[in-house]
This record gives sequence, C-alpha cells and structure tokens, in this order.
Amino acid sequence: MYPHSSPRALSYQDGMARGMTLVETVVYVSLFALIMLAIAQSVLYMYRTNSYAIQQASAVASAQHGVDVMVREIREAAYASDGSYPIVTLGPNTLTLYADIDGDPLVERIRYYVQGSSIMRGVVDPTGDPPSYGGAEVVSTLSDAVRNTDHGIPLFMFYDKNGALMTDYTRVADVRFVTVSVQVDIDPNRSPTPLLLRSSAALRNVP
Repeated sequence: MYPHSSPRALSYQDGMARGMTLVETVVYVSLFALIMLAIAQSVLYMYRTNSYAIQQASAVASAQHGVDVMVREIREAAYASDGSYPIVTLGPNTLTLYADIDGDPLVERIRYYVQGSSIMRGVVDPTGDPPSYGGAEVVSTLSDAVRNTDHGIPLFMFYDKNGALMTDYTRVADVRFVTVSVQVDIDPNRSPTPLLLRSSAALRNVP
C-alpha cells in the first residue's frame, strides 16, 4: 500500500502544474506573435519588391486607354460645325482635329499633345449660332509615364492616300492615315525595358 501524499505535497504539485501551464501559454503566445510578424514582414517585402511592377502595369493600362481614345477619335475626324476642314494642325507630337466625341449634333475641336511625360487632350465645344470655337479649352490627361520625348519617338506619323509618309506638316488636306506610338516607362533607370504601344487609324470621313 502506497503512502498517501500529504496536503503540502499535493499543493506543491498543483503549483508546478499551474506553473507549467503558464509557461506553455507564454511560449505559445510568443510563437504566434513571431509567426504573425514573419508573415507581415513577408507580405511587406513582396509588396515592396512588386510595387514597381504594379506601377508599370498601371501605367501601361493608362497608356493603352489613351491610345484607344486617340485612335477612336481620329477615325471619326469630320468637318467642323462651322464648316472647317477636319484636320487643323499636324506635328510629330501634336494633332488638332474636329470630331464628334459625345454624340450630340455638334462637332468638337480636339487637340492632342505631349506635355512632359504626359499625353494631354484639350477639347473645345462649339457655341453660338452660327457655331464658333472661341470658348475655353477643357484639358485632361490621357496617359502618364510617357517617354516618347526622351527617346525621340514621335507620337504621331501621318500618311497620304498613296501610303507615303508625310514630313511636310502644312499639308493637312493630304492626311488619310495616322499611326500613334506611345512608349511607357515608370522609371527609365530600372528594369523592365520600356514598352512601346502602337495603333493606327484611317480617316473615315475624309474623301
């Protein structure tokens, strides 16, 4: 027959059990905190390392949107509400034309141009009767992070009805086909290499 443990011995054993439970709890909490810290640091590291790629992808999407807008509106070039010829001015990095961009009975005057690293669009709505284009130009940004100027890439190239490249920008009446090129790069000093987007438009309403 085994001797019975004394009340004092039992109290000591219970204390040891409670102490071990407390130590285990502290260990578990500490391990959990370390795991969560490691996860947070990993997520932060991944975000930092991928932030450039995310920004580049956003810039490419913005540039593609800008190209789509320009091509769509160039295709719709038309005689102005005051009877002016559809094309106003040409240039490697600028183009002014008339087109209906909002579906109303009047035709807007639109100007595309490069400003710094952005492609801008200015729109003038005709006013009055007879219509005129003396109102204020409403300017918006079509694309950012554009590097055409840095690399000498023209935003626009113009071709006549025979498919010949035009270099005389005073011959606005000869334009029948326009190409649009946009080079995109968030940071020229970092990889990946710049991305060049290209598209084209034929002037549907110009005979």
